Amino acid sequence: MAFDYFMNPFAEWIGWFPKHYSREERVLVHKIDLLILVFACFSTWACNLDINAIYNAYVSGMQDDLELYGNRLSYLNAIYWVGTIAFQIPSNAILTVVPAEYYIPAFEVMWGMFTLGTAFVKNYNQLMIMRFFVGVTSTPCWIGNVHIINSWYRKQELGKRNAIFYNTYPLGAMFTGYLQNACLTLDGVGGLQGWRWLFIICTVITVPISFIGIMFFPNIPGKCRSRWLTAAEKELAQKRLLEDGFAPSQGLDWGILKRVFKAWPTWVFFILANLLWQTPYPSTTPYLLWLNDVAYPSQTVSDINMVNNLSTISYAISIVSAMFFAFYSDWRGNRWDSLVLAGVVVLVCNVILLVYHVPNGAMFFAFIALGFCNGPINLVIAWVAESLAYDLEVRSIAIAFVSMGYCIFALVIPLTAFQTKDQPRFFGGYVWSVCISVAELIMIPIPVYLERRDKRLGIHQAETDLIIVSAAGLDEVSKEVAVSDASFSSNEKKDAGVMVYSLS
Repeated sequence: MAFDYFMNPFAEWIGWFPKHYSREERVLVHKIDLLILVFACFSTWACNLDINAIYNAYVSGMQDDLELYGNRLSYLNAIYWVGTIAFQIPSNAILTVVPAEYYIPAFEVMWGMFTLGTAFVKNYNQLMIMRFFVGVTSTPCWIGNVHIINSWYRKQELGKRNAIFYNTYPLGAMFTGYLQNACLTLDGVGGLQGWRWLFIICTVITVPISFIGIMFFPNIPGKCRSRWLTAAEKELAQKRLLEDGFAPSQGLDWGILKRVFKAWPTWVFFILANLLWQTPYPSTTPYLLWLNDVAYPSQTVSDINMVNNLSTISYAISIVSAMFFAFYSDWRGNRWDSLVLAGVVVLVCNVILLVYHVPNGAMFFAFIALGFCNGPINLVIAWVAESLAYDLEVRSIAIAFVSMGYCIFALVIPLTAFQTKDQPRFFGGYVWSVCISVAELIMIPIPVYLERRDKRLGIHQAETDLIIVSAAGLDEVSKEVAVSDASFSSNEKKDAGVMVYSLS
């Protein structure tokens, strides 16, 4: 095929997959990328488009129209995160037993409807209700897609795919700024302000994407019923994960919580990930408000356009850095050194913001460089998935638990350290950012040490040879030898017609 001729050398050159992959595995990886990443990225891009719309609407007329003075923007941010926090772990627990191809798209339609409702609110209280339900219904999009993506790929493939998925967030935030500028031209059309049109257009974009999921999105490999993969490809998808130490599903039972909270990655990455995710926070809302209040305070249409456009630069640079560090970390075979580099830059930038009385150029540099550091910190999700490869259900819920911590901080920090009333100089917030920048650098060596200790002691290492036997062909005993985690006993796994037996 012409596609193979042109794509495979390029894919090898950039490290999209290793050179030793067979043609069958390369075709499978290409299919997985198309089936999973296309929907996951579009879905999450639309989600972030809807979430960030309120901030661009706020500086484009919503503040005055709905009297969002004082800390009301912070409260709107908080109520969104309350909804998200409440549904994080339940959502991923449900996702381990229901078809992902229907579950995630259904919630996408629901959050689209609540986004549409935001366009027609009349007051602050109605807006609070809409934001809460946008938070609840958008939760499966982010955390569910993370679980599915990290259930299909080998460890050497995870960094790049997580980076592509992560980039939908800054792309959504960037596009919101451009879209809001376009919506300003619709001000007064149909008797609606321009910021209301932003939410209407976001809905028009969001809802159709759900049908891509219904048509193409697969479940996890052990429960995949996709019409787009052959039976041989479904079996190969499971085999290659076993070879890389990823366990098949054990099923959901009451012992899952004990397994989740006994695993050290749950707690260590809960702390580390949430330190990492919070340190570049000033590059988001504080940066937008600094542009609005200090750099372009006159509030002319030209200034509003400039604020919306410049607010996208930190997101744009994070896209570039995410891809660079993803390829680098997959090539290196570790995640920690990229995070150390990002941590040092974050600390320098947050110190500049804390000093504050520096030229505007230095402030602009600090905000943009923090955006750059948003790129590599997404690698922590790949690190979590790799550390918990031995238990799929634990991995799913632990990722939700780690993400829930991010949501808690996203709820608390704007209400405490970065209160809207303190704009544009968030002194307490910048003190907080410097402190956690130091803490993250101290924390990074801990999971590195624990992983090396586990490897030295043989904990959760692949020690048992396994045979994958097609249930449809047990009489012929068509055997494929793979390697899996030592914690699996014989005859335990029977997922989607594939049975796993110990050789010993």
